[in-house]
Amino acid sequence: MKRHASFFQRLAGLAVAGLIGAASPVLAQDGAQDGVGAWVKAGPVEARLVSAVRAAGDLTALPLGLELRMEPGWKTYWRSPGDAGFAPRLDWSRSANLKDATLAYPAPHRFSVLGFETAGYDTAVLFPVQGVPAAPGQPVGLALTAELLVCSEICVPQTLDLALALPAGPADPSGSANEVARAQALVPKGPNGLLRIDAVRGRGTTLEVEATAADGFVTPDVFVETDPPLSFSAPRTVFSDNDRHVRLTLSATDAQPGLDLAGRPMTLTLVDGDKAVEAPATASATASAGTAAAGAPAGAGLLAMLGVALLGGLILNLMPCVLPVLSLKLLSVVKHGGRAPAAVRAGFLASAAGILTSFLLMASVLVAVKAAGGAVGWGIQFQQPLFLVFMVVLVTLFSANLWGLFEVPLPRALADRLGGEGLAGPFATGAFATLLATPCSAPFLGTAVGFALAKGPLEVFAIFAALGVGLALPYLAVAAWPRIAAWMPRPGRWMATLRTVMGFALMVTALWLLSVLTAQIGDVAAATVGLLMAALVLALWLGRYLRVAGRRGGPVLAGGLAGVLALAAFAMPAAVGPSAGAAPMVSEAKARWVPFAESAIRDDVAAGRTVFVDVTADWCITCQANKKLVLNRGDVAQRLEDPAVVAMRADWTRPDATIARFLADHGRYGIPFNIVYGPGAPDGIALPELLSDGAVLEALAKAGGPRS
Repeated sequence: MKRHASFFQRLAGLAVAGLIGAASPVLAQDGAQDGVGAWVKAGPVEARLVSAVRAAGDLTALPLGLELRMEPGWKTYWRSPGDAGFAPRLDWSRSANLKDATLAYPAPHRFSVLGFETAGYDTAVLFPVQGVPAAPGQPVGLALTAELLVCSEICVPQTLDLALALPAGPADPSGSANEVARAQALVPKGPNGLLRIDAVRGRGTTLEVEATAADGFVTPDVFVETDPPLSFSAPRTVFSDNDRHVRLTLSATDAQPGLDLAGRPMTLTLVDGDKAVEAPATASATASAGTAAAGAPAGAGLLAMLGVALLGGLILNLMPCVLPVLSLKLLSVVKHGGRAPAAVRAGFLASAAGILTSFLLMASVLVAVKAAGGAVGWGIQFQQPLFLVFMVVLVTLFSANLWGLFEVPLPRALADRLGGEGLAGPFATGAFATLLATPCSAPFLGTAVGFALAKGPLEVFAIFAALGVGLALPYLAVAAWPRIAAWMPRPGRWMATLRTVMGFALMVTALWLLSVLTAQIGDVAAATVGLLMAALVLALWLGRYLRVAGRRGGPVLAGGLAGVLALAAFAMPAAVGPSAGAAPMVSEAKARWVPFAESAIRDDVAAGRTVFVDVTADWCITCQANKKLVLNRGDVAQRLEDPAVVAMRADWTRPDATIARFLADHGRYGIPFNIVYGPGAPDGIALPELLSDGAVLEALAKAGGPRS
């Protein structure tokens, strides 16, 4: 029925247009003398034709426009709609004295719904139209049948019949001239001084677009058109050069098997707010930033970085954050004293396997988070309250095991008995050592992790495997030469005392983890977790007492109570909230430190000041060591007190997208990270992970420039 109504509506329109054209093509409707047609409404959309001129004059190209207004929540589509929809379909055949009409499209917006990506317009849009009269100087009678698809929760095709008459006479500007000119300015054109597409690279179904903005990007997006059409995901963005440069990575979502975008011609529309640029491009097959180091073949760059990662993992054994697990390493060596070489080798290989497995698991998680568009970095799991609670519970259970409070192995998802003869205990020891090592950033490690996380999954897994091998090298050395373990004294009663001491050492680690948790969920909630852990230890002690006393049901009840207390600890962050009531970071460096604000760095440098940026976190032990040993004492502390120096601290204890982006812009994905800006170093001087007085003072002097 609706189709028939549309047909008769068009037929009536033809008849009316014919009568108007025969009588006087000048007066088609009210308002036509000012270059504005009447609004015509169809469902949630209304439209009209407008002209930038009052009359046709002797113009060979008429500046026209198709203006749409939609009810809130409704949208219509761009020329390439994306995963669904269709572009406006226009029929000008009923027009009088019109040879041609070309519609242009302003820069679109992206709409992402349930994984579907579409491009179009909501609320209102004015499409510029260039009309070419058949006989310049004569009246033009515009008659348009526009078929539009408008969507909200549902999609509804609508047909609108629009008309506008332009008389003969001077082509003076109309009341719509500014609106038509503004719409024409919003149509993406070729290269301009605001936006520039620098490079386009294709590899399989992945497309990378490098672009530059003179004034910096805010919310960049890119739309890709190919022939035949392909659908692309929303881009993942990586900013650099103070947001003036961006790398956008997209994936073809409906690609046929074997598709390779390299060598494929396409049209790119880069949009950032009201700025846009359109350019034809052919994706090059050149290795992208995700596959090779700059200026080096992919294989050579990766091989060199694997060596760096191996060295970084080895040095990680000497970093402060690994000290808490020295007790586990010491016990693993001592308990092998006097054992057969084959048993020694198997135990240490199991520990190395635990380390390597943990690194590969971390790589898998980081690849998944990166693919989902999340921020990735070394040690960022310590920003998550649930992970911190897990570590507190795990360390507490390890301590209780060392104290002999339980002898039955726990579920392997939590911990394994350290003193057993099997391989599960050494494997768990290696995994535990890896978990506690991640808050640290050793020399070479930051370089390797930054390389990996800026690349693809292959590089991430390769680099993290090399890091794991580096951290496991001491274990592998003992496995290769088992006689090393024979140098240790044979196990005896003295080990009971050593186990007790090591248990208390691990409890110190648990207290440190609770202090980090305090910054996440607040003093009261973190203290509650600590009390629950104390009750857990007490329950395990009670179970051991009842077991010695011969009460069979007692140990089971005590173990069940310990499990309930552990679950209660895990429920604490959810009950309180991940950051509700969290304590602000209390800097031991007095009030000279100002909060991190990247936008202020440029202003301070322009004013002749030197800016020292310290990216730190409560969970980063290397960061705390840098503060205590370098930043908060001696000549460095005195230099940072200078009014000409701005000491800026970025606290990454909790997730912060601004800090994560700042790190990524500098190719860093782990902390500590320190950099100095100044008139003598506007692009910054990055410092090593482990600070020294000489390195900091030299960078401050160089960044400050020559003194008058």
